[in-house]
Amino acid sequence: MTSSAAQVKEQSGAPLGASYWKLWTSSGLSNLADGVFKIALPLLAIQFTQSPTLIAGLSVAATLPWLLFALTAGALADRLDRRKLMMWANLGRAVLPALLVAGILLDLGSIWALYVVALMVGVAETLYDTSAQSILPQLVRRDQLSRANGRLYAVELTANQFVGPPLGGLLVAIGVVAGFAAPAALWLAAVGALFLVPGAFRTEREVKTTLRFDIGEGLRFLWNQKILRTLAVMTGVFNFASNAAFAVFVLFAVGPASAMKLSEVGFGVLLTTSALGAFAGSFLAERVEARLDRSRSLALTILGGALFVGAPALTNNPYILGPLFFVGGALIVLWNVITVSLRQRIAPNRLLGRVNSAYRLLAWGTMPLGAAAGGLLAQWLGLQVMFGIMGVLTLALLGLMPILTDRAIAAADVES
Repeated sequence: MTSSAAQVKEQSGAPLGASYWKLWTSSGLSNLADGVFKIALPLLAIQFTQSPTLIAGLSVAATLPWLLFALTAGALADRLDRRKLMMWANLGRAVLPALLVAGILLDLGSIWALYVVALMVGVAETLYDTSAQSILPQLVRRDQLSRANGRLYAVELTANQFVGPPLGGLLVAIGVVAGFAAPAALWLAAVGALFLVPGAFRTEREVKTTLRFDIGEGLRFLWNQKILRTLAVMTGVFNFASNAAFAVFVLFAVGPASAMKLSEVGFGVLLTTSALGAFAGSFLAERVEARLDRSRSLALTILGGALFVGAPALTNNPYILGPLFFVGGALIVLWNVITVSLRQRIAPNRLLGRVNSAYRLLAWGTMPLGAAAGGLLAQWLGLQVMFGIMGVLTLALLGLMPILTDRAIAAADVES
């Protein structure tokens, strides 16, 4: 090992710092709230309707802000203090479940009330998530980004998908108040952890510009970066497919009339298997990336994504789906660690919020479209046919891999 390589290894293994771990704690609490909330909402919804279209509409409402509000959220993340923006977003998310519980106690609950809450929580999520990805390079060094993102994904996925879903199912089984009071309290606790992070996280602005100009600058940067542009499109296609599949998965899994006949708690436990895989993948991602190179690692994740989305087309056996979800979860987090770290390296800090939001407009703006398509296809063709279509669509992403050679990725990284 050369002295320069040894120096890089030593730096990347250096402590991530107290501020990073406070952000890590806040992210864990926030994602635990997300995990409980995302299970509690559809479990409450199936008490109002059994329509696949209306159930899928919840996912449409929750993800629609990524299509309509993402660019504005990115511009705000580059104009305002990112830490404070995250705190205000979580305060908003804490209030909304409390209002929903009040409405239910007053016998005002309906599927339409759930739509409104899902939409507003989604708006707050765009602000929080865009700011959270943009603040990280201000807390750790560039050579630490893969490790820092891996650790963040570990706690986020553990909380959001491992602990959150079964806890959400258990709380809803106890009562609606418990199912929605818990995420509200967790979002408030996440605000407290962020409050302990010292410093200001507003980017320097040399000249005053309009919000429209700021958004356009971020879009142009992403469009001119072929690697980032391709990754955004590929992520968008996968998110379309995965949201189509899992927007109505509750109908496939839960209840005596479903194919799997699981209970609410069993449904949460099944989803936990993908989180276990993702947890393992978050610690292995840095090593796999180094051993296989980024291009081959990304190709492997596409295979895992197709398996994750399409497996319910082949079987309704939870003992088969569980291990398949585990493998899919591990490979999906590998994609996330590589692509997010690459985006944070390539985009300059003053543009990072806007580049993140422009990327997510393509990558996450497809989620409500996918959820709507999944509901309609399930209604017309049946659930398992829809799962199969989405698995094949994910597999087709391998056709774009010739663009993402390791040489091209390394060149884009160096240019930044």
